[in-house]
Amino acid sequence: MASGHFQVEAALLMLPLVMLVLNSGGGSAAGAVVPAVIVFGDSTVDTGNNNHIGTTLRSDFPPYGRDMPGGARATGRFGNGRLPPDFISEALGLPPLVPAYLDPAYGIGDFARGVCFASAGTGVDNATAGVLSVIPLWKEVEYYKEYQLRLRAYAGAERARAIVRGALHVVSIGTNDFLENYYMLGTGRFAEYTVAEFSDFLVAGARRFLSEIHRLGARRVTFAGLAAIGCLPLERAENMIHGGGCIEEYNRVAREYNAKVEAMLGGLRAELPDLRLAYVPVYDTMLDLVTNPAKFGLENVEEGCCATGRFEMGFMCNDEAPMTCADADKFLFWDAFHPTQKVNRIMANHTIDICYQQGLL
Repeated sequence: MASGHFQVEAALLMLPLVMLVLNSGGGSAAGAVVPAVIVFGDSTVDTGNNNHIGTTLRSDFPPYGRDMPGGARATGRFGNGRLPPDFISEALGLPPLVPAYLDPAYGIGDFARGVCFASAGTGVDNATAGVLSVIPLWKEVEYYKEYQLRLRAYAGAERARAIVRGALHVVSIGTNDFLENYYMLGTGRFAEYTVAEFSDFLVAGARRFLSEIHRLGARRVTFAGLAAIGCLPLERAENMIHGGGCIEEYNRVAREYNAKVEAMLGGLRAELPDLRLAYVPVYDTMLDLVTNPAKFGLENVEEGCCATGRFEMGFMCNDEAPMTCADADKFLFWDAFHPTQKVNRIMANHTIDICYQQGLL
């Protein structure tokens, strides 16, 4: 009986992806509608850029990638398999993996159909990227400019412009600004700003970023809000003195930040009417997963699958770590910070639904 329930649940999770391909008329037609997926942000969407820079924040080793399609491969994705942009790309009739821009295994022919500039550990605040020496958001934009020059040389000016304008730009960033930067105290931002002022600072930075990529040609953009960051296993572990529950202060900050982001996006839409800009309410989706796990076939929403699941991520989540779970599909989190491939598919489905509802697709 349980097995049947999970099969039905899996089928339901796939529906938005299937419907998108059907409505687009199959792979070739979908590719014509959305020629590429272009990705900015942090580890939630980094498909391997950190493998190629001088940082300790990497995941190019087992058991990361153990459930990748075609067999275990640690690609630098922070999870047991694919990330949301990969699922979105596949649903649009594009390749099932979005290549990292710094990966020398790929060239401009690949990037013409999808490219990722994201870097695990980065944030809207430049100071966030400095904590673990990763790619700051401004540098992701510089790579985007360089990419467009290469694209023009490869496809011609007119086709390159059409690819960029038609592409779905996926942006997921912000968690590290709070958890790695503001609350870790190392950058000094906590002394410069109240948390509300810091939120305003970040929202203003996000607005400048979105205005800049619009100036460079982006016309279809999804922008993810913060998840319920107080419910990440790492934060629950820090809250053990109070029973290991979610840290409500962090969740409240996420909700307040998200409200400001939504307001900012509304203002930007009014200012730039040719920009189709969708807000993705990741907080609501995550809260649903945490409070209604059985609905999604999940059994553990408090700990990660890797090792003890309480604090391990990056180098602490490795092949020698004991206790790693056998079936990551039963878990919300893969390590103490990042979702499992199953949850990434759910997030991708919701993003696609929102794109339909708001006219991006």
